[in-house]
Amino acid sequence: MKTFPIKIPDDILLASRMTSKDIAVELAVHLFETGKLSIGKAKSLAGMTLWTFQNLLASRKIPIHYGVEEYKEDLNTLRRLKRSN
Repeated sequence: MKTFPIKIPDDILLASRMTSKDIAVELAVHLFETGKLSIGKAKSLAGMTLWTFQNLLASRKIPIHYGVEEYKEDLNTLRRLKRSN
């Protein structure tokens, strides 16, 4: 897995009154809402369980869309789980 840090200056954190975790959550919600990330990837970026992330989306009245990509992700996960048993 390739990762990279996002540098957020302290003055931005102070001005927004957010932590870096808060910013990651907001980014995840935005990317999910705009269709750029699946719910699985977005909840991972937010560092939340699926249940917690779904509750957050519901509290903001953001509909959960389940498209072909999400279906394929779930299918691949099921196949991996079946092979590991």
